[in-house]
Amino acid sequence: MKRIGGVIRYSYLAAVFGFILLPVLALVLFSFQDGALAVPPLRGLSLRWYEALFADGRMMAALRNSALVAITSALICTVLGFLAAYGLARFRPKGVQALRAFLIAPLGVSYLVIGLGLSLAFSELAIGRSLITVTIGHVVINLPLAFAIILSQMNEQQARFEQAARDLGARESRVLALVAVPLLAPGLLAAFLLSFTLSWDEFVIALLLTRFDVTLPVEIWSALRTGLNPKTNAAGTIVFALSIGMLIITYALIRRRLEKQR
Repeated sequence: MKRIGGVIRYSYLAAVFGFILLPVLALVLFSFQDGALAVPPLRGLSLRWYEALFADGRMMAALRNSALVAITSALICTVLGFLAAYGLARFRPKGVQALRAFLIAPLGVSYLVIGLGLSLAFSELAIGRSLITVTIGHVVINLPLAFAIILSQMNEQQARFEQAARDLGARESRVLALVAVPLLAPGLLAAFLLSFTLSWDEFVIALLLTRFDVTLPVEIWSALRTGLNPKTNAAGTIVFALSIGMLIITYALIRRRLEKQR
C-alpha cells in the first residue's frame, strides 16, 4: 500500500511537471529543427535558425534593447530598494509598517493596470513612448520585489557592525559604503539578478510603453503574428535560458546567505 502511494505521488508530480514544462521543451526542441516549419515531425537537428536569428538586424536590435532596459532598470531598482530598506530598517521612522506595506503593495497589482496607468500618465505629461518609459515601467513593477529581498537580508548583527563603525568615528556615508553595502552584497546581487530576469522577458509593460524601439519579447510577438517560425523559437529559447540561469544564480545566493545565518 505504501509503495502504491509513492507511485501515485511521483506520477502526479511527473504529470504536473510535464504539463508545465512540455511547451517549453517543445519550444527548445523545435528551435533546432532543420526544416522550415516549427511543427512535428522533427526533421533533423541544425543550428540554422540560430544563425538566422543572429543575422536578423531587427531581432538583434530588440535583443540589445532588452538587455539595456533590463540592466538599467535592475540597477535603479537595486539602488532605490537598498536606500528604502536601509532607511526603514535602521532609522525606523513613524509609520514604518505602513511605509513597508505601501512600498510592497504594487506587487499585487497586475502589469496591465500598471502599464495602462503609466501610459495615461505619460500621455498627459506629453512624454513619448520609448525605451526610457519602458525602463520606468520596469522600475515600478520590480522595485517592490528588490526592496523586499534587500529588507529580508537585514538583521541586528549587521546593525551592530554599523553602530561600531559610527562609534569609531566613521561618517554615515562611509558606514553605508564600507560596512552596510559589503555586508548586504549577496542580497543586493540577488535583487539585481531577479529584477534583471523579470525585466528581460517582460511583455505587457514593454508593449504598452514602446513604439519604435521595441524589446525582444515584443519583437517575438510581432514575428509570431505572421505565423510560427523556428527563428522565433530560437529567440524564445535564448530568453528562457538566460532567465533560468539568472534565477538559479539568485536562488543559490539566497540559499547560501540563509545557510550562513543559521
